[in-house]
Amino acid sequence: MTNPTPRPDTPLLDRVCCPADIKAFSDDDLKRLADEVRSEVISVVAETGGHLGSSLGVVELTVALHAVFNTPTDKLIWDVGHQCYPHKILTGRREAMRTLRQQNGISGFTKRSESDYDPFGAAHSSTSISAALGFAMGRELGQPVGDTIAVIGDGSITAGMAYEALNHAGHLNKRVFVILNDNDMSIAPPVGALARYLLNLSSSAPFATLEASLPGPLRDGARRARQLVTGTSGGATLFEELGFTYVGPVDGHDMPSLLQTLRATRARTTGPVLIHVVTKKGKGYAPAENAPDKYHGVNKFDPVTGEQKKSVANAPNYTKVFGQTLTDEAARDPRICAITAAMPSGTGVDIMQKRFPNRVFDVGIAEQHAVTFAAGLAGAGMKPFCAIYSSFLQRGYDQIAHDVALQNLPVRFVIDRAGLVGADGATHAGAFDVGFLTALPNMTVMAAADEAELVHMIATAVAYDDGPIAFRFPRGEGTGVEMPDRGRVLELGRGRVIREGTDVAILSFGAHLHESLQAAKLLEAEGVSVTVADARFSRPLDTDLIDQLVKNHAALVTIEQGAMGGFGAHVMHYLANSGQLDGGLALRVMTLPDRFIEQASPEQMYADAGMRAEDIAATVKGALARGRMMPRASAKPRAV
Repeated sequence: MTNPTPRPDTPLLDRVCCPADIKAFSDDDLKRLADEVRSEVISVVAETGGHLGSSLGVVELTVALHAVFNTPTDKLIWDVGHQCYPHKILTGRREAMRTLRQQNGISGFTKRSESDYDPFGAAHSSTSISAALGFAMGRELGQPVGDTIAVIGDGSITAGMAYEALNHAGHLNKRVFVILNDNDMSIAPPVGALARYLLNLSSSAPFATLEASLPGPLRDGARRARQLVTGTSGGATLFEELGFTYVGPVDGHDMPSLLQTLRATRARTTGPVLIHVVTKKGKGYAPAENAPDKYHGVNKFDPVTGEQKKSVANAPNYTKVFGQTLTDEAARDPRICAITAAMPSGTGVDIMQKRFPNRVFDVGIAEQHAVTFAAGLAGAGMKPFCAIYSSFLQRGYDQIAHDVALQNLPVRFVIDRAGLVGADGATHAGAFDVGFLTALPNMTVMAAADEAELVHMIATAVAYDDGPIAFRFPRGEGTGVEMPDRGRVLELGRGRVIREGTDVAILSFGAHLHESLQAAKLLEAEGVSVTVADARFSRPLDTDLIDQLVKNHAALVTIEQGAMGGFGAHVMHYLANSGQLDGGLALRVMTLPDRFIEQASPEQMYADAGMRAEDIAATVKGALARGRMMPRASAKPRAV
């Protein structure tokens, strides 16, 4: 990496503190302003890391929207929110952008608590049209809301929720603007018939606009474009069939066309309108244009060369361990298949996809469909591994409960990004999966303490055909343990004792085992003898192990990388119902706190959550001070 690059020369942008400042700019000035904003985005993300490609693609659109509409009275909603960097730069947060995605810094997504110009937070996709319609109906019911504009892109339009909202908006027939940012990408290229439909729209009609507002020649061109799109002189696009006025496609990097289209549409629209804007992800920065998937989200990088700063790996990456192990298992078992919701590289299934492309299914941004599609595969006799980030799996909960668990179908849920994930912050934290999965009958739930345990849990999931099974693991590197040549099948509902002591027991579920062992060392230095056990399963619980720990220790502390109501709650429920809390046992349940934790490094976030080794040790000492102080003989650790 070279020394920090000087900040770009931005004479027009230097005059902008808020969108009102650009109202007096000429159209030529707005075009130059867009060039300066693009340079600023590159400069910022090179320094901080973040979502680069999507933001570069919407620079002209962002400038045009703020020039034409009157934010924050007019409500501008970005979907997905990581397209918002130019928007933040123009809305009084330019200097704060240098703290992007850092502890106590600015969020990488739109955020209501951050600015009046962010009317709706959006980090998960496909929510904008629903929210914009809600704001519009609030206006109709007398609230002080101006126009409402949903900018939906990066593949978000392919999700079912977007079409539910389009359908409702067409029915209500109220004034709402939907800007379809069609950049032919999400993170991976979008899939499905809808993606092909949009491609046909944009390729068949190079430019069209609101017919009634244009001179005759352009009106005729728009009509010809519609004929190309629909095949008939009177045909309608899908969006028009849903009740929208359809405008476009418009070149999203042609400032005069954007301004003309937005001004004309705003002046004449009475009902719902969809403006189809075609953009290029990574526009204006060659490395990002040439490799949009690699520059979707980036580390700090050299803005001259595009070279990203890479940390030296000290241990295998959990996601890569999963992807390679599943591929190895798939080579031995032709029934194994994998499903991802627009995240093949993020979940690691791209490794299997390269070798067995006919057994890997990218369903697009459609978690609900992914789950039920996996259920159908399981019903057909396949062994589906449904790989979805913890926070995104929340969208498929009804399908998990009704379509999978209720029917006891052997779907394997691969839950990446479990726990606190770092710079993406609260919106992407994997905090709730343990609670909502462990509550379901028929479900088996595991959590990997390290990368070797992950290999064993994959083997266990392959072998288990008696119902649904899930395993979770965190983002990033493992702990550096010795890796097995091949996974072995674990005994269901059986944990393991890692370290034997006599005074207190720590029962860890998942990847906080290493921190628990560090806490045990701290306590040992103070004369406290600690047993550390790895639960492995939250459902079914290893009640024999729990009984052993309670019998032989004055205090028991559970710890997990999840919210209240998860593993520890089930341990407490078991102990209460079995009467083991009646005899003076000091029980402490350590979970993530009952609040959303903002972005920082994972280490900083767990410190904020009170889950460092020092915090565990303090909790243990507090429990011991109130527990049964009679020394007890320890039982022999169970073989693993």
